[in-house]
Amino acid sequence: MNDDAGAGSALRNEVSQRRWLVLGILCTTLLLVGMDLTILHVAVPTLSQQLLPSASQLLWMVDSYPLTVAAFLVTCGTLSDRIGRKKVLLGGFAVFGLASAGAAFATTPVVLIGFRAALGFGAAMIAAATVAIIRITFPDARERAFAIGVWSACHSAGAAIGPIAAGFLLEHFWWGSVFLINVPVVLVALVVGAVVVPESKDEVRRRWDALSAVMSVLGLGGLVYALKQIGEHGSVSAPNLMIGVVAVALLIAFVVRQRRIREPLLDLSLFADRKFSVATGAILASFAGYIALMFFATQHFQLVSGYSPLLAGAALLPMAAANAVGAVLAPNVAAVLSDRVAITLALLVFGGSMLGLALLGPGSGYGVVVALLAGSGLGVGVVTTLGSDVIMSAADPSRAGAAGAIQETSFELGSGLGIVVLGTTLSVIYRNTLEPVAGVASAQHAEAQNSLGAAVQIAGGLDEQMGAALRTAAVTAFGNGFSAAAVMGGAMLLVVAVASWFVLRER
Repeated sequence: MNDDAGAGSALRNEVSQRRWLVLGILCTTLLLVGMDLTILHVAVPTLSQQLLPSASQLLWMVDSYPLTVAAFLVTCGTLSDRIGRKKVLLGGFAVFGLASAGAAFATTPVVLIGFRAALGFGAAMIAAATVAIIRITFPDARERAFAIGVWSACHSAGAAIGPIAAGFLLEHFWWGSVFLINVPVVLVALVVGAVVVPESKDEVRRRWDALSAVMSVLGLGGLVYALKQIGEHGSVSAPNLMIGVVAVALLIAFVVRQRRIREPLLDLSLFADRKFSVATGAILASFAGYIALMFFATQHFQLVSGYSPLLAGAALLPMAAANAVGAVLAPNVAAVLSDRVAITLALLVFGGSMLGLALLGPGSGYGVVVALLAGSGLGVGVVTTLGSDVIMSAADPSRAGAAGAIQETSFELGSGLGIVVLGTTLSVIYRNTLEPVAGVASAQHAEAQNSLGAAVQIAGGLDEQMGAALRTAAVTAFGNGFSAAAVMGGAMLLVVAVASWFVLRER
């Protein structure tokens, strides 16, 4: 008995000594997961010329990744609790690396979409296991809060770095390089992770409910698919409405099943804690606004301001830097102000920055834009760090994988829904407020209504006067849509701030 106790103590000491190396591996790979959310934002024009995709295929090149991540996170989280978080993590590294290599050398749009979906599955395995491993590796509450802050900064900063990295690579290499850079990093993480990452799993052997897994994947996947299709076309068609209805029905059935079966796939009892629920909602709303704002800003910098891909990505650096600062310093802020005050203030700063961006006129200088983007990044950094700690603190260590899956689902689903909901708002306003230009054919005007990028491309083929008029009309319509989307996002964050103030009271 004493020998067993001594061996266990030695193992705990060994894990404790290498915990920062474990954190470094997890954060590096999660940085790649975040980068792949946005790395194609500035590569879309190049991909359009190289692979000649249809409009729908182009959308799915970008969206198949977060769609797959959101659909599989819950399943991967509970699977990691059952078979071992280290196994799922290393499997995720392998899938992510192989899919990255495949995507880099894809020759058709369909093949690239397939590899992007495979990337999403690997990312779901990595993300679902990562936060659970942090929860186990850092039992000390103060160190865990710091570790989650660094983890949150890497995920969010990765999303901001994606356009910058893509811009640099596209100016020096071919488009496949935006995926190929993942491979050497993942190979190193796979080798080192196999040695230093501790294994952990739910000590109570639970039955893995395959039917629940299928219901969650089809429900989440179908709902996000329907929303994205509505966003692409700007209207609700009967097939997409039916897919959405079936997806919602599946999710409702999933929830009912989880409440009735003895060993549920997802422990919904976690949501009985109001702090857990509000923290999850705060992360989802914050990441929805963060990714959508980044997507809109990238388009504006390239298509309105005329920035190159690299310069457009660099213009987002203040947002990324502020996000990292907010995430890392969040535990110190909370120690002084409390989680409740810090999260509420961060949401107010983020929401206020969004509303400020909505009020900017066409002649606003970059300095004002930088300040508001930095305010947005700072706010989301604090919210994601402290919200993540609230979520993981509410979960029993044996169910860390399930809690981590819920947390990561709020990140990935937020990133997808943010672009869909706020992007749909922008698209509808843009389409309906784009004024006809004298001399521009009706067919060209209809095509210009699809997007600001289409309008700029058409304007380039017209004579100077008509082209300038169409471009001015398109920029004005885009500004109208952006303002409406920013107001909606800011209002959403302010509502969540009020909820956080009343619910996140001190224990």
